[in-house]
Amino acid sequence: MAIKHQALFFLLSLLVLTFIDRSFAGGIAIYWGQNGYEGTLNDTCTSGNYAYVNLAFLYKFGGGQTPEINLAGHCNPDSGGCTILSSEITYCQRLGIKVMLSLGGGSGNYTLTSTQDAKDVAEYLWNNYLGGDSSSRPLGDAVLDGMDFDIELGSTEYWSYLAMYLLEYSMEGKKVYLTAAPQCPYPDKYLGQALDTGLFDHVWVQFYNNAPCEYTSGNVTNLLNSWKTWTSSVPASKIFLGLPASSDAAGSGYIPADVLTSEVLPVTKTSSKYAGVMLWSRYYDLQSGYSSSIKSSV
Repeated sequence: MAIKHQALFFLLSLLVLTFIDRSFAGGIAIYWGQNGYEGTLNDTCTSGNYAYVNLAFLYKFGGGQTPEINLAGHCNPDSGGCTILSSEITYCQRLGIKVMLSLGGGSGNYTLTSTQDAKDVAEYLWNNYLGGDSSSRPLGDAVLDGMDFDIELGSTEYWSYLAMYLLEYSMEGKKVYLTAAPQCPYPDKYLGQALDTGLFDHVWVQFYNNAPCEYTSGNVTNLLNSWKTWTSSVPASKIFLGLPASSDAAGSGYIPADVLTSEVLPVTKTSSKYAGVMLWSRYYDLQSGYSSSIKSSV
């Protein structure tokens, strides 16, 4: 009987912890890598403001191309210079921060042309950035936590296959996390089919540079209506509110911190799928202090 009571107590404790996690936990995801003046990756993680860091971007891949990473002024991958980030990545991970590689971005030369192409890209990502083996790992020996899909051009097909092939590698050891950054018009032009698979762990929707579904001065209605659509339609269990970290970070959609904390977050947090806020980007956040001003409310 004592063993049964202990087992019951353990199960109840897990349920309580799960409830607490779902009810109160909210993290901030940040994009890092597109401005040489945003500070180091170590500085980013040491700030204590972020739960997820997306390294931006792997801007060239697919269609038989040799993949290429671009981290702006931080390092030159052509000369192997980005391997210096390996120790910084592992440092962030020791702090409990998930570090992802973001695929795509708003400019670049990327696409998928077939299911085989998707499989080939997945194999490349596994061997060069995840738990596989390659003699030319651009970021050194560090094993990233997963891949972020920020797909804004190229093919509208085969992204679900890339996600599926990447997840198959989770069976070989460390889990491969999948995240996505769709635009807020629903469904997303490029990632709609992939998101419907339910394969993604976290989805941070870009509620900016999209007038029909973003905040406009004094009006939160379109944003909250779109949030409701995403949380009720996408099978991912964790959805984030993607926002610009300052008025300079995007053409439109910036929400003043006081408006976010008083008018938006109290509503978005009522969804069981709410998991936090994504910000573009570390450079703008460093200038504005946005994450620091909202962290206690996220």
